[in-house]
Amino acid sequence: MKIALIGFGKMGKTIHDLGVKQGDSFPMIIDLENREMLHSDEFRKMDVAIEFTAPGSAVDNIMACFKQGIPVVSGTTGWNDRLPEVERECRNMKGGLFHASNYSIGVNILFAMNRRLARIMNNYPQYNISIEEVHHVHKLDAPSGTAIALADQIIHEVDPLSTWDLKEPNQGEQKLESSVLQIHAIREGEVKGRHTIKYESGVDSITLAHSAKSRDAFAAGVLMAAEFMVGKTGVFGMNDLLRI
Repeated sequence: MKIALIGFGKMGKTIHDLGVKQGDSFPMIIDLENREMLHSDEFRKMDVAIEFTAPGSAVDNIMACFKQGIPVVSGTTGWNDRLPEVERECRNMKGGLFHASNYSIGVNILFAMNRRLARIMNNYPQYNISIEEVHHVHKLDAPSGTAIALADQIIHEVDPLSTWDLKEPNQGEQKLESSVLQIHAIREGEVKGRHTIKYESGVDSITLAHSAKSRDAFAAGVLMAAEFMVGKTGVFGMNDLLRI
């Protein structure tokens, strides 16, 4: 594959290094200093683009890919409020978009288990539900896109819940409405990513968790998605790739 890599931070570099080991080529690396390359003739020669930047620039980068006819795999989180708009433009412009809050195969198995467990626990209102996510101090958004996806799944399955609330750092315990699912977002050290869903009653607790050991877990999924997207139009996600 000839891959255009949009964003060359820690995640971009991990994707690049793993891709090179797998035999992929990266003829074009686009970062802050050369964003104009998104509109170049050279960019149109790429098989696929991988976009890992920042929430404020992700939508513009993705739209540029649509205009150039290049399918794009985006792993940037924090712009979910604009996802319906981007998906609509993708279809209107006959573009190709692969979007996921997390590209780890293990996390997507967690998603499948989370939906199933939430469906069961809907019958047991005595359990209080919460989510905790821990990431490195460089992560820009909170809560993580993965935590939001987990919360949305639970809210869809558990009848009393209608929204989620972010517990800010150093915020004491607070009394929440029974319709609110609380997310604890913690930023410490160089933690690659840890997500924990807890169901707690007065007599016991049930915990579902995933912990990433290295960024390679995410990079491998991204490269699988990139290969999947070559020559495709439409909107896709990890369920399409993994058939979960």
